[in-house]
Amino acid sequence: MIKLALLAPAGAMHRYSGSFGKSLHYAPLTLTTLAALVPEDVECDVKIYDETAGKIPLDLDADLVGITCITGTAPRCYAYADYFRKKGKTVFMGGVHPSMLPMEAAEHADVVFTGFSEQTFPQFIHDYVKGEFNKFYHQGPDYTIEGMPIPRRELLNKKRYITTKTIEAIRGCQHGCTFCAYPAAFGHVVYKRPIREIVEDIEQMHTKHILFPDVNLLADKKYAMELFNALVPLKIMWVGLVTSSVGLDEEVVKLFRKSGCKGLLIGFESITQESQQFINKGVNKVNNYVELMKILHDNGILVQGCFAFGGDEEDTSVFDRTVEMIIKAKIDLPRYSILTPFPNTAYYAQLEKEGRIFERNWAMYDVEHCVYIPKQMTPEQLEEGTDRAWRNTYTNANIMKRLMPIKHSPWLSIPLNLGYKGYADKWHKFTKEVMCDNSDIPVL
Repeated sequence: MIKLALLAPAGAMHRYSGSFGKSLHYAPLTLTTLAALVPEDVECDVKIYDETAGKIPLDLDADLVGITCITGTAPRCYAYADYFRKKGKTVFMGGVHPSMLPMEAAEHADVVFTGFSEQTFPQFIHDYVKGEFNKFYHQGPDYTIEGMPIPRRELLNKKRYITTKTIEAIRGCQHGCTFCAYPAAFGHVVYKRPIREIVEDIEQMHTKHILFPDVNLLADKKYAMELFNALVPLKIMWVGLVTSSVGLDEEVVKLFRKSGCKGLLIGFESITQESQQFINKGVNKVNNYVELMKILHDNGILVQGCFAFGGDEEDTSVFDRTVEMIIKAKIDLPRYSILTPFPNTAYYAQLEKEGRIFERNWAMYDVEHCVYIPKQMTPEQLEEGTDRAWRNTYTNANIMKRLMPIKHSPWLSIPLNLGYKGYADKWHKFTKEVMCDNSDIPVL
């Protein structure tokens, strides 16, 4: 029997011991899907360790260790990989960062997966059993997400997440945002899961609350309309991710409401149209934000609005102006980040060409720290302004201004705001020294 441990290391801010509490954390699908992909003819005992939900034990009882890696967690992933390899375990690695920089990941792992792994992972397991596996496994040209197995959600500690009822419908996005790591790692193809498979997955979960973590549920409108029409008879409540274009289509909004939508995450990115052009996200129309929020609220839908500071068109006034707009628009759950140049993205290439990237430690690429020289402020001003925006937005008074009167989903909006208030209060504590400290993982 193979003993397989699947690990999801986390950066200091999002670790179980950091500032990202249970109320802000839903169960990811990566490791539960990998667990379900183990071939039926291979006897395998699988354990999952998600560092946002608990410790990764250093005394793992495993032969094979798999690590999922994003850019901000890469140094920690490499530290775990080096440690477990020296303990005699075979280590494989995949995810966004290894897909963008496979040769770097290969310095720390026995096996590296690039792209999506639904087809290559079962192949690797069979190769491992035979004792003749490859160094690299690359996503093939005939890749599809049709016929995906049901993720093994039972392997998670459901007490450590706000929900484990996450489900995938559509993978990919048609937009070409210059800062986004997703197309740099996985390309621009939009993959759609058969709707009957989604319905069957929801039905077998026996739940009335669903979260879609897909990067853009509206990447294909025709598909989205078919999907949410199919959800109507299930009488569920769901939340998911879309672009701000959702408010331009009355038909879509009405169907979202009818199918049980209670919340949407929308990447507003900036309050200036010039910054939208800078990052190539013209789908966002800044002048429509207030009206968009009214439309969604009128349909009982709360909104997590994401903003990224640091564009070349922004000066130090952007922080206070953003908070003012958010209060005016009554955005239920604002979230701030710092525009980050991930490797292999157009934004990284631009800043590298201009000699503006000064930070090379990937641990600082967590979208909450500045790693480059902004055009109209200093790196220190960008971080201080982001900290101020967090704290001002989540004062008790401003929470009340945004949420009152609460007409929709108080069971969701109030706990989430309290969770982010705690996050905002601790934001400034995560210095470079804290972010880059992996001393809890021994160097053998």
